[in-house]
Amino acid sequence: MKINRIALSAMIASACISGSAFGQTNRTAAPRYAPASYYSYYDEASPNAASKTPSNGVVQASATCDNGKPCDNSAACDAGKACDNAGSAGACDSTGALGGALGGRLGSGLGQGCDAGGCDSVCGSSGLFGMGILGTGRSLTDPWKLVKEPVAGFNIGGWTSVGYHSHANPYSFNTYPKRVQLGQQWFFAEKVADGSDGLGLGARIDYLYGTDGPDTQSFGIPNNHWDNGWDNGGQYGHALPQAYGEVAYGDLSVKLGHFFTLVGNEVVAATGNFFYSRQFTFYNAEPFTHTGALSTYKVSDETQLFNGYVMGWDSGFEDNGDAYIGGIKTKVNDRWTFLWNSVLGRFGEAKAFNPNERGGIQNVMLIGTLTDKLTYISQTDYLFTQNESGVTARNTFGNINYLIYQVNDRWALGQRFEWFNFSGSGFAGVQNDDLYNYTAGVNYRAHSNLLFRPEVRWVWDKNRYGFNEDFAGSQAAVGGDVVFTF
Repeated sequence: MKINRIALSAMIASACISGSAFGQTNRTAAPRYAPASYYSYYDEASPNAASKTPSNGVVQASATCDNGKPCDNSAACDAGKACDNAGSAGACDSTGALGGALGGRLGSGLGQGCDAGGCDSVCGSSGLFGMGILGTGRSLTDPWKLVKEPVAGFNIGGWTSVGYHSHANPYSFNTYPKRVQLGQQWFFAEKVADGSDGLGLGARIDYLYGTDGPDTQSFGIPNNHWDNGWDNGGQYGHALPQAYGEVAYGDLSVKLGHFFTLVGNEVVAATGNFFYSRQFTFYNAEPFTHTGALSTYKVSDETQLFNGYVMGWDSGFEDNGDAYIGGIKTKVNDRWTFLWNSVLGRFGEAKAFNPNERGGIQNVMLIGTLTDKLTYISQTDYLFTQNESGVTARNTFGNINYLIYQVNDRWALGQRFEWFNFSGSGFAGVQNDDLYNYTAGVNYRAHSNLLFRPEVRWVWDKNRYGFNEDFAGSQAAVGGDVVFTF
């Protein structure tokens, strides 16, 4: 179903009144090399979490971040990812970009550190930045929830993202330009496994429809298994990016099923990223999802370890290889958090293009709260794989740096600079090409449930391999979306 402008405008007005693959758009092109916890993906966002961020904006002793990434019990979740609704006092929900003093993941926007996207009183609202053009002078109220109480122990919620971009971003998301479009209609049901009082059981399932749907499907095996092939026309589609059970006992928890990866800072969910557009590294050199088992062990309040076995990358409940997934998150000091994640093994066993791909990816991130309002994130990925003939399939290096400044509980300013170097048969034989991506954007939280994310993005394609829609040396694009959480 194609969404026209009138229908989308009516939907937004009603809401306001009430409160991946490489060339993925061309399903015959080389399959995308995707990533995962907004899903780098531990647990997806849980917008209707009941927890709150204190009035000083600092998140206290949070549990795990959405996309499965654990929080560091400080003012920021690991890798900037928002906390899930683990139930700890002060935990962020998965909408969390910049909630409080960046208490949520640096992914979803101002004032989203608390349940479903808004603290009731973060940072206050006064002076130049609290009134007039930069604010309303009022603190954000508790967010509206579609389902206020758990159903059979499960929190139920989701969000709607409606966006527009002037130019396509061919080898990433945002490949349907010059149209107002439904990017994500997302629903989830989640019960967090709580092992604090003994054995705890939990589960989660996520459903997505929109123009981001085809890029989020299990495209790793080209046989339309699981959700792959649930397309609706050339641009829209459905996806089930997560469906897993979870067991917890004490400081150890284990997920079993289909879940987001650990790798990377950006995620699929609109509520998990500061920017509307995505990295090239995220889309072309990281997995999105895995199927298998993943354990999380809390060594201390400062350190968590991850270990698991998965059946390759980006497939549903069919074997697409054998790989180890693991990592560590540790709080270096009061301001800095370090993360390392890795996937090693076979992860493209049944692909039509470059079958039996094997190798590994190393992902390192450093997150620092430079001041109470300014957060810096550095991400470096190195991926090297070979196909069954021993030919280099993908050899990529990505370095991405973010600066996020939270003006107050409604406004945040951000910039992202990415250098992506890639080679290999998986990129149509491209050798040693450099791609640069600079993005500047704003997050404005008009209401606890309503977030605006306008941005301007410049892309420099050194060797003009088509990363710009017009094949020019550089390109500027404007875009953004409106995210309504429930």
